[in-house]
Amino acid sequence: MAAYTKATLRLFEHVHPLTMSTTEKSYWLKSGLFSFFEKGSVFLFGFGSFFFLVRELTPEAFGAWVVFLATASFIEVGRAGLLQNAVIKYLATCEAKDYGRISSASLFINVSLTTISVGFLLIFAKGLSHWLNFPELYELFYIYAITTAFLIPMHQFNFIQQANLDFRGIFWSNFTKQGLFFAFVSIYYFGPWQLELLALAKFQVLTAFAGATVSYFFAKKYLKFDRTIDKQWVLTLFHYGKYVFGTNLSAMLYKTIDKFMLSNLSVGATAAVSVYEAAIRVTNLAEVPTFSVASVVFPQGAKQIETGGKPAIKILYEKSVGAILAIIAPFLLFVLLFPEFIIMIIAGEQYMESAGILRFTILYGLFLPFAIQFGTVLDSMGRPKINFLFTVLGAVLNIFFNYIFIINYGIVGAAYGTLTTYGVTFVLNQFVLYKILDIKAYRAFPYMIGFYKEGYQMLLVFLQQRSVAKEQKLK
Repeated sequence: MAAYTKATLRLFEHVHPLTMSTTEKSYWLKSGLFSFFEKGSVFLFGFGSFFFLVRELTPEAFGAWVVFLATASFIEVGRAGLLQNAVIKYLATCEAKDYGRISSASLFINVSLTTISVGFLLIFAKGLSHWLNFPELYELFYIYAITTAFLIPMHQFNFIQQANLDFRGIFWSNFTKQGLFFAFVSIYYFGPWQLELLALAKFQVLTAFAGATVSYFFAKKYLKFDRTIDKQWVLTLFHYGKYVFGTNLSAMLYKTIDKFMLSNLSVGATAAVSVYEAAIRVTNLAEVPTFSVASVVFPQGAKQIETGGKPAIKILYEKSVGAILAIIAPFLLFVLLFPEFIIMIIAGEQYMESAGILRFTILYGLFLPFAIQFGTVLDSMGRPKINFLFTVLGAVLNIFFNYIFIINYGIVGAAYGTLTTYGVTFVLNQFVLYKILDIKAYRAFPYMIGFYKEGYQMLLVFLQQRSVAKEQKLK
């Protein structure tokens, strides 16, 4: 992990025309570590929970749980989209007198959006459950309404910490939330009890409360609220975040429409979603370094556009994509060569049908770094509208392609459809980046190779130090 972080740091050394200061290097090192650990722990606990759930639950019950999580994620992603980037941008650069006003305005939006979202979910819970061919889902949605209430303060505290360039509480709150859920699933798996979906949903309430509590202890030194709600700041945050809100919801639809359409269109909907999810869980490994780098790049990108201008943003994009590709490329190659072995290990023999699907879904990872950093760069430049329009376009294309391919090819059609969408949007995104910033996608690959060279040099230095230390010890 240290090698990953130091190598990444050295790749970013020339993001600004001037050499980075000690403070800037410390930012990249500490932020990179905590961001990677946070994304990594969330993934590992989520993957571990999947490992046990896929064996503890029937394919039908597991499919229902997957669809429930995908539906609930829309509320969480929407909340983050409307608030996260806006809070970070304005709190990080505001005058002291506006700090409390911004915090209070963002909390007001947070509570309002969650209330409206949960209201719609509860009203349409039964109808949505029947449309998705899972009639029992509405009970899970009712319980989720309590869970998301506890997530209001947790997200609020985490956004404020990120605005203050402090990632420790974000890591520990998510570690606590996901770790407790994993522990709960593990206890049931190894114990004599039969695990039910309602029990899973109820335990999410407790984990959300625990995560919010941990986040508060890290964020409290940054908390400052005004007693009144400043309407102007509410409007400012809303208008900045509305495009990111739409972008995140569209991105979520982009990522989950294949599961929803499988649930509605395929024969044996519950089993189909379970088989497809087994392949997606492996594919999601590529997201860990991608989103880790993105969360660190965004605050710095907002500053780089003010100090270094477009040339600095261009280099930031190309180097960050190159670093991500260097990290995930060996993993993608291994999965392409041994999909059957991987599915057998993580899901078991009953999900071997997923191996054929995995050969296609793993290719998502090649496009993901370019797509995520496209949005990160545009948002940091204050141009979220472009990112929003492209994400909406991607969601529409994904619905179209998934419908065509699922109708004709069944479960694997979901992989065909989503991969086709990734390819089309990649071409369009790169065209826009070339016009705005003169970015060329192929320039990321020399930085990718440079990442390996840095790693190799660090390995040589490490071996030399070990050799010298060993010789001194013998003397």
